[in-house]
Amino acid sequence: MTDVRFDPLIFGNGAPVDTAGWTRRRDEMRHAIIPHQYGGMPPMPTTTTAVLRCASSIRDMPVDFHTYEVRCEVGGGEISFTLNLWIPQGDGDRPVVLDGDGCWRYFNDDIIRRIVARGNIAASFDRTALAADNKDNYRDTGLYRLLPEAAFGALSAWAWGYHRCVDVLATIDGVCAEQIAITGHSRGGKAVLLAGATDERIALVNPNDSGTGGCAPNHRKTTRAEVVESFFGSGNIFWFGQDFADHRGRDRELPYEQHYLHALVAPRYLLVTEAYEDPGASPPGSYASCLQALRVYDFLRAPEALAWAFREGGHNHQAEDYEALLALMDRAFHGRAVRRDFQRPLFPDLDRLLPSL
Repeated sequence: MTDVRFDPLIFGNGAPVDTAGWTRRRDEMRHAIIPHQYGGMPPMPTTTTAVLRCASSIRDMPVDFHTYEVRCEVGGGEISFTLNLWIPQGDGDRPVVLDGDGCWRYFNDDIIRRIVARGNIAASFDRTALAADNKDNYRDTGLYRLLPEAAFGALSAWAWGYHRCVDVLATIDGVCAEQIAITGHSRGGKAVLLAGATDERIALVNPNDSGTGGCAPNHRKTTRAEVVESFFGSGNIFWFGQDFADHRGRDRELPYEQHYLHALVAPRYLLVTEAYEDPGASPPGSYASCLQALRVYDFLRAPEALAWAFREGGHNHQAEDYEALLALMDRAFHGRAVRRDFQRPLFPDLDRLLPSL
């Protein structure tokens, strides 16, 4: 069921989108959602540089471990954060898996081993260095120290961190800059989808269990799915922009849908990973967003670049989620045959599960 108000292939004036008009429609969707929901994006830095702080080998893995200090000049000052790389030994440029949830511990030794065993570089940073995940003091941290009047929410600051990592990765020997995949979980998944929608250098975007503000729709809600009010209850409304916050109790009046972000990623690779027992993230809703996005990928003649993988279990970033990402990278970047259906039909009773607000 498509709401024509938010059809990604219909202009705001009701006219159908043709190939020549796609760039204009992309601009419409970007201007509708990015400033309103997220408060816009931080400004581009004046400079981004990286200083190698540590280079060593790991005894029980055939990889080299590098730690970089990333320095960004912005707003008349400087912000810095750490980027860690695990690089398989040997010649040649390699794809990268970049995870921004260094504040959590999902990106552990087991996950790193899986990534490098498939011929990829593993990369990790802590997005909360760009803005603390704390409602009480976030404006005293990260980018907000340099931009105290900024209107962007924390999700935008975290997404900006991914962009700065891409700046640096493109300068490092052994990195294939055209094959960077980004991933993150929950609020980190929201940031990943936003980062991928706003930076065309990112080749593969993988939000995990991202919910409202990520992959789940705004105007069709499953039972217990996040709504604007949810973020006031949790104290996390600071993740978003003021216009979104002003829609407390008025979700049905939000002037955009989340599949706009999917459409902004297209025709690049997008993998949506979800867990069936995660009602807050609304897995049926995320699937519905994928179906809307698939129309865009078909329109752009890249249907194979959109993928989804749903697993049993709850709200977590599990090895099974990373394995789905690595399988898609095998196919997309390494040219390997993969026996996995990335567009498996789900939720035959979708319309019943997803009533409109």
